[in-house]
Amino acid sequence: MTVHSTFSDLSQFLITQRWPASDPTVLQLYSLGTPNGVKVSIALEELGIAYEAHRVTLAPEDVKSPEFLSLNPNNKIPAILDPNGPDGTPIALFESGAILIYLAEKSGKLLGQTASQKYDVLKWLMFQMGGVGPMFGQLGYFHRYAGSEIEDPRPRERYVAEAKRLLNVLDTQLADRDWIAGDYSIADIAIAPWLEALDRFYKAGELVGMSDFGNVTAYLDRFNARPAVQRGWAVPADPNA
Repeated sequence: MTVHSTFSDLSQFLITQRWPASDPTVLQLYSLGTPNGVKVSIALEELGIAYEAHRVTLAPEDVKSPEFLSLNPNNKIPAILDPNGPDGTPIALFESGAILIYLAEKSGKLLGQTASQKYDVLKWLMFQMGGVGPMFGQLGYFHRYAGSEIEDPRPRERYVAEAKRLLNVLDTQLADRDWIAGDYSIADIAIAPWLEALDRFYKAGELVGMSDFGNVTAYLDRFNARPAVQRGWAVPADPNA
């Protein structure tokens, strides 16, 4: 086989000019320690996939650089470049949900054992992508960041209420199980970092009554106790550290 000699040339990808690959035979991760960013580093650690991490900040000179835009025209982290793609050629991906699905299918892990289990995992993954992530992010904006300067209380009240509603959905789902879709999966890797973000990034745990959702807090403790999760949070570096 000539897999490595074929796949090791990543020079066709402009992004490697700004963030060169030390080992072009392994997956390249372009990310930062945000709730979305760590989804992928945690998944890679859980799955045991060899990878090389490149720290891409949220500053315009990084995420809006021609090199990064060549990989993700939406100028958001995370993104990956896998030299060992599914069709015998390198594959570039952005959007954390798409990357999680790709990695789970690539490894044959964390996506359920049956077709029914797979779709159960995927529906909770989409719950995070369409609900938890956007709503928690808006809460953070109106509670801690620039939106906190807005005098009108209604935006913050809206997202506090929606965050509580979503936490109640999760708390109910976790009443009789350790993990959101039964077995540990990419749904957990997508959801739990956003729960962590309520305090780590947004300092909003008390605001939404996080301690009132006992199943959720116990779930987050289980998640954070996993060694792969701890390694994933550290790669790349936490931007607020």
